[in-house]
Amino acid sequence: MAEKKISPWVKAGLDWGPLIVFFIAFNRLKDGSYEILGRDYSGFVVATALFIPLIAFSTLVLWRLTGKLSAMQIATLVLVLVFGGLSVWLNDPTFFKMKPTIIYLLFAGILGAGLLRGKAWLQLVMEQALPMEHEGWMILTKRFVGLFLALAVANEIVWRTMSDEIWVDFKTFGLPIILIGFIMAQAKLFEKYGIDKAEEDGVE
Repeated sequence: MAEKKISPWVKAGLDWGPLIVFFIAFNRLKDGSYEILGRDYSGFVVATALFIPLIAFSTLVLWRLTGKLSAMQIATLVLVLVFGGLSVWLNDPTFFKMKPTIIYLLFAGILGAGLLRGKAWLQLVMEQALPMEHEGWMILTKRFVGLFLALAVANEIVWRTMSDEIWVDFKTFGLPIILIGFIMAQAKLFEKYGIDKAEEDGVE
């Protein structure tokens, strides 16, 4: 099924909305203890319990609107359901904090496996938005593997050595800022290996 185009604002809301709600909920609930069905839960776990159905709902809406989900979106949803669910079920936020580490290691492993076969699987996800020559995709994929491994290490350091508040800030703002900054830093690579869409389509 061909992917349908939707408003960038709608897509941004669906992508970032659940995370922003988690951030707000955590900051409002972090200092309290909440009894639910006879069991006490921390504000962190309650915020996680709110985040899980929200990201499932937003992913479903995105799929219904576009007719397509990327492998990364599916993997992220599955890991949120698994690790977020474990945090709520066991009343332990550790599992949810580990989720970004697992996601980044998974992405690095998948992209790395493709590189070993001489393939830039990142191209399958981003080619429509960013046409490039194969050599450019190979270089960018190698850099993304390094980035994902570094982010996995960074997440482990932050959640294991710092407070919940710092980890939530890091997850909500730090990780996206690092990712955006990394992509912006690839400008010379895009310029060198980029393919003009008009030329690609055979339009003079």
